[in-house]
Amino acid sequence: MSRSAKRPSHHLPANAFDAPPGLPAALPAGEHILWQGRPCGFGIAFRALHLRLVGIWFAGLALWAALPPALAGRWIEAGTLAAPTLGVGAGALALLSLLGWLSARTTAYTITNRRVVMRVGIALPMTLNLPFALVEAAECALHPDGSADLPLRLRAGNRVAYLHLWPHARPWRVNRPEPMLRAIPDGRAVAEILARALTAHRALPEEVAGPVVLRPRAAPAPRLATAS
Repeated sequence: MSRSAKRPSHHLPANAFDAPPGLPAALPAGEHILWQGRPCGFGIAFRALHLRLVGIWFAGLALWAALPPALAGRWIEAGTLAAPTLGVGAGALALLSLLGWLSARTTAYTITNRRVVMRVGIALPMTLNLPFALVEAAECALHPDGSADLPLRLRAGNRVAYLHLWPHARPWRVNRPEPMLRAIPDGRAVAEILARALTAHRALPEEVAGPVVLRPRAAPAPRLATAS
């Protein structure tokens, strides 16, 4: 026996290096990508991290500190009192903007003809697999800049922890969290793609409409979230 034949095999799956970006594995036969993209960083910063409200808060604190001496004509003292608060506020806004950019940069949303896949997480990436069989309904909230939030209401009995989803979760739905494709550019077009995919899936025969299993072997009910 040759020396090379004695080396242990690492048993890598055949598709270990074939997975499209944003997906945990290669797509099975019959499934294809309809849309793939990432959220807008400013959309996350303004609507999920509330950048505008934080800026107004610090501006109000600075004005509160500087107003009495300013009314008395002591402008230098007013500026001195307001400067530390404005400095801290600028730092907070810069940090929130960075977090929004990082969150958008590390997120990948994918819509196929069978499911929605959300790869999220800055420090601890997580892949959220949502077969259409688990999606009860989808909604669309359009914003003035053309972006949109697309929350997905899951069927009863399927739940993902709100903290695992945030900021990719519908606000204030803590008891029954709803995964949400947040701050999607060109949101109307993406919403139409998702609507058509869900409608086509529901028109399939019942035996074809079950959750997708990536490996051709018996498996338990699909898990919504898998760490990667």
